[in-house]
Amino acid sequence: MLIKEYRVILPMTVEEYHCAQLFSVAEASKQETGGGEGIMVVHNEPFDVKANKWPPKTPLLGNRANGQYTYKIYKLQNKVPKFIRLLAPSGSLEMTETAWNAYPYCRTVVENPGYMKENFFIKIESMHVQDAGTQQNVHQLPPDLLSKREVVYIDIANDKLYSNSDYKREFDPKLFKSEKTDRGPLVNNPWWQNYNGPVMCAYKLVTCEFKWFGLQTRVESFIHTMERRIFTNFHRQVFCLTDQWFGLTMEDIRQLEERTKRDLDSQIASGQVRGTKAED
Repeated sequence: MLIKEYRVILPMTVEEYHCAQLFSVAEASKQETGGGEGIMVVHNEPFDVKANKWPPKTPLLGNRANGQYTYKIYKLQNKVPKFIRLLAPSGSLEMTETAWNAYPYCRTVVENPGYMKENFFIKIESMHVQDAGTQQNVHQLPPDLLSKREVVYIDIANDKLYSNSDYKREFDPKLFKSEKTDRGPLVNNPWWQNYNGPVMCAYKLVTCEFKWFGLQTRVESFIHTMERRIFTNFHRQVFCLTDQWFGLTMEDIRQLEERTKRDLDSQIASGQVRGTKAED
């Protein structure tokens, strides 16, 4: 089992990020869906632990009792490395994502119930705080887990991208300047050094386990490499879409999510495979 805490520093308030993240997830989902692969949204609705509506298996941090529940299915045949595709039987590379968004805390669990079952999971616990990543144990880990945790800072403007194909000029924080907020470009290294605007941190604690003799270490390392890649690319996009999400309300976001669900249902059965592919 590998545990890493990714600290993503962002030029916005915690309140703004709530809408910014949801807006960008909807946009990114459309970019990753097509040709029989991508994301299907099965459930997206409020949850209430006290009412026994979509309760998580274990208590949420701070005993948070309500928020938004989502359940998604990911079809990933071309989005995993070749060595996994060769080992996994046809149709087994379908993942489920269950999420409880009790903002500013969120928990997401990715599983493979059809094949790996209890031998595989990725758990992402996110806490959003108005600081520059200075909290030492925001997830309240016990000493045994805290000693295993590795902290990784992500600088959306300066960190090297995983692949040249990940670079999109329109999502380059060193070039983008928001007309609505006057934020950017992010030119310092680190970008938040001497920055005059709001600064927040998304603390993302990622725990992954892949029980397969001879492959566990390699696959768990690959999962963390991909999580860092996803967090970096996604949050570059979040910032560079500022002028599209700034000023939206949560009602606007829910309407957008419903439209996106219909679009994804249509896209997944047509066209070509889109978005990020594994590099073998």
